Amino acid sequence: MDISDRYPLLARIDSPADLRGLPEESLEPLTQELRDFLIQTMKHTGGHFAANLGSVELATALHYVFDTPRDRIVWDVGHQAYPHKILTGRRDRLASIRHLGGLAPFPTRNESEYDTFGVGHSSTSVSAALGMAIAAARSGEARRVVAVIGDGAMTAGLAYEALNHAGSLDVDMLVILNDNDMSISENVGAMSNYLAKLLSGKLYSSIREGSKKLIRRMPTVWELARRSEEHFKGMVLPGTLFEELGLNYVGPIDGHDLDALLPTLRNLKDLKGPQFLHVMTRKGKGYAPAEKDPIKWHGPGPFDPEKGELIKKAPGGPSYSRIFGDWLMDMAAADPRIIGITPAMREGSGMVEFEKRFPDRYFDVGIAEQHSVTLAAGMACDGMKPVVAIYSTFLQRAYDQLIHDVALQNLPVLFAIDRGGLVGADGPTHHGAFDLSYLRCIPNMVVMAPADELECRQMLSTGIALEQPSAVRYPRGVGPGVVAGKTLEPLPVGKAEIRREGSKVAILAFGAMVPVAEAVAPDINATVVNMRFIKPLDQELVLRLARSHRAIVTLEDNAVSGGAGSAVNEVLALHNLALPTLNLGIPDRFIEHGSRAECLAAAGLDAASVAAGIRTWVGETIRFRAGHSA
Repeated sequence: MDISDRYPLLARIDSPADLRGLPEESLEPLTQELRDFLIQTMKHTGGHFAANLGSVELATALHYVFDTPRDRIVWDVGHQAYPHKILTGRRDRLASIRHLGGLAPFPTRNESEYDTFGVGHSSTSVSAALGMAIAAARSGEARRVVAVIGDGAMTAGLAYEALNHAGSLDVDMLVILNDNDMSISENVGAMSNYLAKLLSGKLYSSIREGSKKLIRRMPTVWELARRSEEHFKGMVLPGTLFEELGLNYVGPIDGHDLDALLPTLRNLKDLKGPQFLHVMTRKGKGYAPAEKDPIKWHGPGPFDPEKGELIKKAPGGPSYSRIFGDWLMDMAAADPRIIGITPAMREGSGMVEFEKRFPDRYFDVGIAEQHSVTLAAGMACDGMKPVVAIYSTFLQRAYDQLIHDVALQNLPVLFAIDRGGLVGADGPTHHGAFDLSYLRCIPNMVVMAPADELECRQMLSTGIALEQPSAVRYPRGVGPGVVAGKTLEPLPVGKAEIRREGSKVAILAFGAMVPVAEAVAPDINATVVNMRFIKPLDQELVLRLARSHRAIVTLEDNAVSGGAGSAVNEVLALHNLALPTLNLGIPDRFIEHGSRAECLAAAGLDAASVAAGIRTWVGETIRFRAGHSA
């Protein structure tokens, strides 16, 4: 079926200029087509879903009112930017999103001129937009800048740092709070829409500014008027905080009502100074199952839209996230000091059942990674045993707290680091490519990476028993299928395990790369070592293998630069062992999105690439050394 048959309006939109050519009365039916197009496309591909259904009208209104790409729109995170991608010339490629070679899952500058800022982690939009607004003012460009930030992202301190700065500057920018945490109640209907139009209008603005100029000459009257205005807004609108920060607050308005959105945006577009628009939307809007359960439908895989059911995957073993969640409940039952902390990743980190069973020992701090780490440090100071469940890519945001608040004070905080290595479809903003490098250089840290499910439980038990900071780093998805059981027994700290005895070449593998090493070793009769600990490294075993083998290969799903392989190199250099050593890991570039298997192949870390790389290197190395000796 030709797209114009089902989507006659949407088929005409290849750019925002085409959108702005439509009469305003066509926008409502266009948004209906756009929402249906999203549903019909996402049913095959999966991807971020509920939040995008909720941002259809907002994206349409923004591109209709503002002169994009000359005017800048900065989307926060990108979970809500699929409609934006569709309206900016990428409609026919939407089915490729998150797939190898397809559209990126988030706004990406090298993908489109309409993606003004690359995002993946939340709460950056206001800072970036403010930077663009300052640049526009300094260059004399009369363009507008809009930041669209979700209510979840407002838990991060970065957002308030930017708002505080914006309110102190005389720059023209608009911050839109897309509040989709609750349904739109009646008091966010006609009356509040009317107030928003009024408060964003030129009449109110001119009266407000003119009154300020007049009564500033009379300090007592000025203070009284300022307080009266704040008191009135505090009664009617939840905008006092943003007014105190120096932004003109407007809203809340119904983000699905184009009759409210369009005139309000037009009014705000012409106002000077920093403006703040509060928009209420509903996650999953227009698709009943997603409206009912937006968490389940936040990022589903393929689904049946008619039945409202996800297409079940073939049954497999428990994920590492599930292994962690089960361990946490078992350990909490055995030790009342155990506390679980997560920065807004309850489902992804496997903590749903823990919250139900131990609600008074579960803390979701929201998107506030820095706070989660220092909160844990405070708990550890007074005898608790905090476990911070966090994605590798998000722990990067709390690096200062990890060093100063935990490691420097040598506090017993356990970091359960999920999504280590290459995660797949979420791409370079979410790959956990750097954690082994940034963790192993921190004093007092113990850093572990399990080769299988059982080791994951054992390492978590090892970390929680230590009186110092520790980290267990594991990949996304399932392991090789080793039964984890219910053990809470720790491992001996800093001791590796020989998995296979060979000759000439020793492969020192870390974490998820151990099965890859075992797969390629028979072909070259290599020794395989499950290193287990990145820090402290099993130096005794490394030195013994170096003296009994002709070459060493290190294998990790972390950046080669400064990673676990570098730790092995340091040991060899320290003991003056000039042994041929090959470090295999993630190369010095950002790996793009695709399936996890495709990402590993792109990094040269799939079994075939590893085997070919080792064979070539070993052959060349042995020939070179033989010739050099001759």
